[in-house]
Amino acid sequence: MTSLGARPLQDAVSDPAVGVLAVDEAPNPWFRPSYVRDNWDTILAYAGEHVRLTVAAVVIGAALALPLALAARRSRLLSAPVLGLSTVVYTIPSLAMFALLVPFTGLSSTTVLVGLVAYSLVILVRNFLAGLQGVPDDVREAARGMGLSGAQTFWRVDLPLALPAFMAGLRIATVSTVALTTVGVLVGHGGLGQLITGGFAANFYRAEIVTGAVGCVLLALAADLLLAGVERLLTPWARAARA
Repeated sequence: MTSLGARPLQDAVSDPAVGVLAVDEAPNPWFRPSYVRDNWDTILAYAGEHVRLTVAAVVIGAALALPLALAARRSRLLSAPVLGLSTVVYTIPSLAMFALLVPFTGLSSTTVLVGLVAYSLVILVRNFLAGLQGVPDDVREAARGMGLSGAQTFWRVDLPLALPAFMAGLRIATVSTVALTTVGVLVGHGGLGQLITGGFAANFYRAEIVTGAVGCVLLALAADLLLAGVERLLTPWARAARA
């Protein structure tokens, strides 16, 4: 594997006589298949970290968002604080977020994961709550009239009816998290974002920058398509209604 440091532009120097950087005149294409081929192992390692952080953040965020949404639906007094707190967290700049976390979690992937979970909550809580609030009251009353317990009502009535909203929230949160993970380069764990910043650090090496950016886009599209397929499998009645 070719080292990321072995880039053709790093040795470029400025020409003081003409005031033009040699790198500006050196070949620096946006697409260089040889770069991808020679650095494939490194790209895969960064992509793997990117996927792990995204999946973990969305799963943990969903696990936290569901009880918060249930509590917000049960009590209107809790609804405003829950939604307000998640929104306030989302407005915190990532740089400030990591600065607050680093004293406790260090320059580790945990720092990135905690930040991503916090940012995902505003999307997940709002969509989960909207889905639960969209369940007709008369349907829930009928379920209780049939003798279903609270847990049975949730699994057999609330969850199936709210599932489209739940899946919409998961898809938005996943795509958003794929993009936000690149910010993890601030603490050295940004997945494919490492390639983007590495390209800037290497005299604006375009092939490395494009590889990181395109990789993020492909990951987001793949994750969205996967979740769309899961939603399609879990909600066959929605297809029947559209047909």
